[in-house]
Amino acid sequence: MKYPLSPDVKPEFCTTGTYMRLPSARDNAKLAIVGMPFDTAASFRVGARFAPQSIRQSSMTLFPYHPIHKVYPFDETNAIDIGDVSVIPHNIHRSYKLIEDAMFDLMNKNIVPIALGGDHSITLANLRAASKIHGPVAMIHFDSHTDTWDTYYDEKYWHGSPFIRAHEEGLLIPNKVFQLGIRGTLNHPGDIDASHELGYNVVTTPDMYERGFEDILNEMKEVIGDTPVFLTFDIDFVDPSCAPGTGTLEVGGYNSMETLKMIRSLTDFNFVGFDIVEVLPSYDPTQITSLLAATLVHEFASLATLQIKKHDQKR
Repeated sequence: MKYPLSPDVKPEFCTTGTYMRLPSARDNAKLAIVGMPFDTAASFRVGARFAPQSIRQSSMTLFPYHPIHKVYPFDETNAIDIGDVSVIPHNIHRSYKLIEDAMFDLMNKNIVPIALGGDHSITLANLRAASKIHGPVAMIHFDSHTDTWDTYYDEKYWHGSPFIRAHEEGLLIPNKVFQLGIRGTLNHPGDIDASHELGYNVVTTPDMYERGFEDILNEMKEVIGDTPVFLTFDIDFVDPSCAPGTGTLEVGGYNSMETLKMIRSLTDFNFVGFDIVEVLPSYDPTQITSLLAATLVHEFASLATLQIKKHDQKR
């Protein structure tokens, strides 16, 4: 049987519970979807634990071919959906370990993982796995928040601190970290200064509009080069008019078409993994947030496919 099962072959509502009805295992898999339904580290709205299944449900209306990149990402990579990590909702550190183990197992088999969060704290565990394989990695981070706050109510591990913890653990190459789309009100100017002090490249939304994404993209290509890079995408990078189902809304973001154009331009990077986080289905009865997230997963898979094909051609 050819996967994924297209909506013109099997009705969209006949779901198997996996992303685009992918199988849970098959030979020579090079790409994997994995759910991380953990939101205990959220500071305001909760509900991202329900995002993986909502994203999978929304994926039912997607078709298998990517017309811009001209690939069948899930067929050409023998993609699988291994289901959800069995996180422990009341224990962040044990959940981190379970997530790290799942991601490491995939990466160690040369499978590129796409993780469905979950709040943004899961990325710390994902980076721990990546660094075990590759050493410190580069990171492209789409978000409206830097997530480099040290503590919140004297707690060091929450969804606003993964990238200061990642720096402390030596998981990232600081000058090869790009935080894109930062915007909104702050407690004080130091909220952004903290990222600069870590050596990260912070590009606010106003800066992005002024410079244009092509200029930023060229800078990232020059700085990151062929270094293994992890892409993390917080759905609140997108304006709430296009993605209302999230935990910490910030107005003044990019629309969905602008966002897709940016992601589609990231074709020259050595991606070792992806995650998409902070989708809260209960705050979006229209399901447009989950649909956007599902579409972004398709985009990530297409980027990974181009990379895998390029690597195979060199062998």
